Amino acid sequence: MDTKRAGVGSGARDVRRAAQALAAHIPGRLAPLAQVAYNFGWVWHPEGEKIFKAIDTYRWSLCRQNPVRFLREAPQDCLERAATNPSLVARVEALWDDLEQDIARPTREVAGASREHPIAFFCAEFGLHRSLPVYSGGLGVLAGDILKEASDQALPMVGVGLLYHQGYFHQRVDASGMQHEYWYSTDPDRRACTKVTGADGHPITIKVPIWEEEVAVNIWRVDVGRVPLFLLDTELGENNARQRFITARLYEGNRQIRLAQYALLGLGGVRALEVLGIDPAVIHMNEGHPAAASVALVGRELAQGASFSAACDQVRRRFVFTTHTPVPAGNETYAKEEFLAVFPQLAKQLGTDMEGLLRLGRFNPDQHDEPSGMTALAMRMSRSTNGVSRIHGGVSRQMWQGLFPGRSVGDVPITHVTNGVHLPSWIAPYMRELLDRHLPKGWHAPERVVDPDTWKAVDKIPDHEFWAVKQEATSQMVHWLRSKTVTDRLTRGDTMEYVMKASSTFDPNVLTLGFARRVATYKRLHLLIRDRDRFLRVLEGPRPLQLLFAGKAHPADNEAKRIVVQLFDLKTDARTGGRVAFLEDYDIGLAGILTGGCNVWINLPRPPLEASGTSGMKAAVNGTLNLSVLDGWWAEAYDGTNGWAIDGTEAPDHEQQDNRDAAAFYDLLEKEVIPLYYDRDADGVPRGWVARMKASLRTIGPRFSATRMVDEYVQRIYPVR
Repeated sequence: MDTKRAGVGSGARDVRRAAQALAAHIPGRLAPLAQVAYNFGWVWHPEGEKIFKAIDTYRWSLCRQNPVRFLREAPQDCLERAATNPSLVARVEALWDDLEQDIARPTREVAGASREHPIAFFCAEFGLHRSLPVYSGGLGVLAGDILKEASDQALPMVGVGLLYHQGYFHQRVDASGMQHEYWYSTDPDRRACTKVTGADGHPITIKVPIWEEEVAVNIWRVDVGRVPLFLLDTELGENNARQRFITARLYEGNRQIRLAQYALLGLGGVRALEVLGIDPAVIHMNEGHPAAASVALVGRELAQGASFSAACDQVRRRFVFTTHTPVPAGNETYAKEEFLAVFPQLAKQLGTDMEGLLRLGRFNPDQHDEPSGMTALAMRMSRSTNGVSRIHGGVSRQMWQGLFPGRSVGDVPITHVTNGVHLPSWIAPYMRELLDRHLPKGWHAPERVVDPDTWKAVDKIPDHEFWAVKQEATSQMVHWLRSKTVTDRLTRGDTMEYVMKASSTFDPNVLTLGFARRVATYKRLHLLIRDRDRFLRVLEGPRPLQLLFAGKAHPADNEAKRIVVQLFDLKTDARTGGRVAFLEDYDIGLAGILTGGCNVWINLPRPPLEASGTSGMKAAVNGTLNLSVLDGWWAEAYDGTNGWAIDGTEAPDHEQQDNRDAAAFYDLLEKEVIPLYYDRDADGVPRGWVARMKASLRTIGPRFSATRMVDEYVQRIYPVR
């Protein structure tokens, strides 16, 4: 196979070979599972995880749900026993048949894109599943959901990212609540990714100019249903230690390494697609990190004789950009000297001058001492820019007005596409089975899931059945929670008395609040205990509640770390009854457990700093009710019947705003949330609560799905106007 002509099929042969090698480790009747293991389509297939757990539940957990590692490490007697189970073997075969049939569907042609000229989706992180830890949080999970939805819709798309050997940091919290970060390397050969090789069978290696050096880069392929994701990797023996470290850690703290990562993603991503024979019709930059991709294509136009201005105009027609950051500090900028250190030969190689490139990244192009940033570069080099919610679109127009001289804020050409979540990935099995029983057949198909009429049947689900399903999900979470909290508390050296409370105090029949997201000061986790005594009175009241919170603070954000320490102080107060738990090392797996099992999902951002937020969407489609500030997506979703809202009005005095919003939070808990949850009929069913759960699912399911989101990109953003 000539790799230069393989296009989106590049590396498919390598995936098949890896699956065949894995199949040699397991009984022949289970061989299709080796093919399944190398395609993340199993993640959102209803039978996917169930089959692996049926072979050996405990080993599956130990392997962190990594199917490649699981099939290599599972005890032979378990595999042999599974292979002699006709029912399980039939399920394995049916699973692989479903995936094969999905992959065999013809690719749609949309927005000028086709299989030969796909949409290339560039992002610094992709959150597909916890077994491939190349993500940190919401940005990566959204990117993963977009690839999954593109697969479901048979869209012509490829993903481009980086293969981080250490990923994002892992979190350990000590007995005082202080966060400690640690990293460890993982072996990509033991994960569901394969190195792309050429016709000679050797790994394809490209060279990317970074610093004063040519960095050698390999390309790995990850199958996401029918969509390939190509990840770039500098962990090669021929590279020096500094070069190899480029793909060590996601969002590395060293600024030069981080800028080198962005160079690799942008310049290297374009080079990789070229070598693989992929000529994208559209390049979608998800956040500013890959903005150097536009510079690479400008160089091609300059090489063909175009002027710099004409080259930029031509390249701009192929790029679209999604911004996710409503805070200026989140849009990194670099001094001229920093750019020159990482890109010393770039201008010469492109046949232009460095000042012309730096101007594209400055807020004020003619301010020569002003640093340049990837976000400004991405906006200037894209024909379309969008925020990720209605409010965020407005915030972005105001924030970036300076890039568009002579335009009023309202005329700034930044639109919005509100985020959505991939429903098959995020709806828990219990809820999926309930909806399969009551919604129209094929309700989850892309053409039906966005239709509000599809969801009207939610109202007809018997209250007792809906409540029983939610209670089962909560019970499963509490069962897991008791074990998880014992382990966490023992690890950080808590007293045995406190440790053992975890195994008895958490109760599936107690109202459970969840607060899990990145720990940042603007997320206002501290509002939970703004009035500590009042919160504790609510916690220990005659109708009690329990609180689960989780999240990682940026390693350099000491103020955010101290907020967690403040919450930890609650454990010394007897009034908590042990019913408050911090869950360490928040990731996709933990997010699924909490959004599925909690009763109320709390979100208290300082408006208008929540760009969108997607965890609340995941909670809603699992029957968990949102109690949130009216910011981001919730300002579009809340209708008075489907959850609870706190005023999202901005205030210049943050102390006053925090006091107001904390009081509103406590009032809602005391006067509405707690009474409604514990108001049961003779059968023990909280009818009012179930009615609100139904309203939440019915209104949020169709509007905040990844299907609706991707439809908007296909219809509004990707086409060239």
